[in-house]
Amino acid sequence: MGRVDVGFGSARRGGARGGGCENRAVAETVPRSDGLPERVETLVRAAWVLTVGPDGDVADGAVHVRDGEIVAVGGYDELRADLPDVPVVGDGTGLLIPGLVNAHTHLSEALTTGMGSELTLFEWGQRIVGPLGCVLTTGAAREGTVLRAVELLLTGVTTVNDMFVHSNRDDFASLGVVDGLVSTGLRGVVSFGAEDAYDPAAPWADVARIMDEQDDLAAAVRTAAARGAPVGFRYGVGTLLGQSDELLEAGVAACRARDWAVHTHLAEVREELVAASARWGRRTIPHALRLGMFERPLLAGHGVWVTEADVEILAGHGVAIAHNPVANMILGSGVCPVPRLRAAGVTVGIGTDGAASNDSQDMLQAVKMAALLAKVHAVDPAVLDAPTVLRMATLDGARALGLDHLAGSLEPGKRADLVLLQDTVCVSMLHDPCGQLVYGASPRAVRDVWVDGRRLVADHTCVVVDERDQIERVRPLARRLAIDSGLAAAGISRLAGPPDWAPRPPDRRRRWEEQVDPDE
Repeated sequence: MGRVDVGFGSARRGGARGGGCENRAVAETVPRSDGLPERVETLVRAAWVLTVGPDGDVADGAVHVRDGEIVAVGGYDELRADLPDVPVVGDGTGLLIPGLVNAHTHLSEALTTGMGSELTLFEWGQRIVGPLGCVLTTGAAREGTVLRAVELLLTGVTTVNDMFVHSNRDDFASLGVVDGLVSTGLRGVVSFGAEDAYDPAAPWADVARIMDEQDDLAAAVRTAAARGAPVGFRYGVGTLLGQSDELLEAGVAACRARDWAVHTHLAEVREELVAASARWGRRTIPHALRLGMFERPLLAGHGVWVTEADVEILAGHGVAIAHNPVANMILGSGVCPVPRLRAAGVTVGIGTDGAASNDSQDMLQAVKMAALLAKVHAVDPAVLDAPTVLRMATLDGARALGLDHLAGSLEPGKRADLVLLQDTVCVSMLHDPCGQLVYGASPRAVRDVWVDGRRLVADHTCVVVDERDQIERVRPLARRLAIDSGLAAAGISRLAGPPDWAPRPPDRRRRWEEQVDPDE
């Protein structure tokens, strides 16, 4: 798979607060002038270190971090004896794991959760994502990314693979995601999931304009990476059906010429296959092969409706799949055949999917659902075990993005992307550490998170974004999006209602339509 430029980032917002640890005066999270914490040499201790690497699971273990890199992994007593003056984080009762890799999401949906949960994918796209995409801006992208970064970090995510989907001709809105990621320190890969086929006469359905935004997004990533931000770029294909043949061909040519990897969706719902067969005489995976899309490293969301021939194509061309169990269940899309794909050699990561089709960015929830959905679908509790699911959410997700040389496991020489879970009931009894993590851990347990050696979560608090302030900042933006997109007038969003919206006696309640001021 292709590799992505990585490093450390800069920021423009937020302060830092320390969190309880041994040698506290030394191990406090130290802010830099740009808002991100400095890298501090640290020994991170846990009852169990689940390395997802050659060292396996280490009891009463620790990881030595210095200059953003993992220096050593081993038993705590041995490492402590060698490093008596290095500050320690962790009291030896918790779990230490590699940072989770959210292999597929849409930060374009950051401000639009909780709508359309009874719609199919095509209905949901037409009634929610389409109208929303017309009014998204760079500012909304930036602020929404910062908001969801808090949720991602507090659920153990250190790397996020985003596809920003919008159709605002007057704004290269996807560039706002880069700014949001850089300001929060998250490791991320960004793409612009453009589509132009559903409304060819629309002003934004312009191939040249779409390709210009792709180029500008790639340039913004290069600039940020050159300054040390851990960000990378992939060429986005919203869906094959959503793009004109002209745009599909232009994208393949650009990827060949610029050496770009690809992020797209494939075989998500049955309707997609029927429509593709009617349009091209073949399903989407064979058509992507015919276009030459698999000549470049490609990660596809979903992979639900795949045939045996499709699986052979994916495996033979090194295509990776991002499994999105929560979104697939909400939209009733079907079940990704994870065991079959893995048996064929296909790399399968786990994603939350977008906040509008999942209604959160809780990666721990997605990890648990990936395991449970496979079990109930196969009527076999052994079909997908906890260590496999943890690997999918870490090392396999990193491999799917071409980042496994940097992240995904706790090994000396890799970047210091770590998550310590501690202090809560859900991780207090570690009879089976990995099983407890996959089936029992909640965001409450996420105590500390390091990305590229920077401690972005300390003592259960995100230190790079003031969560309460960011919520207040984005509420007016979300309300404006609901109004401008027509989602409020359509009754899909109630966010434009009065602040005191709450059940009242029937004779005092007005119909929802009467509460929206169309001129606001």
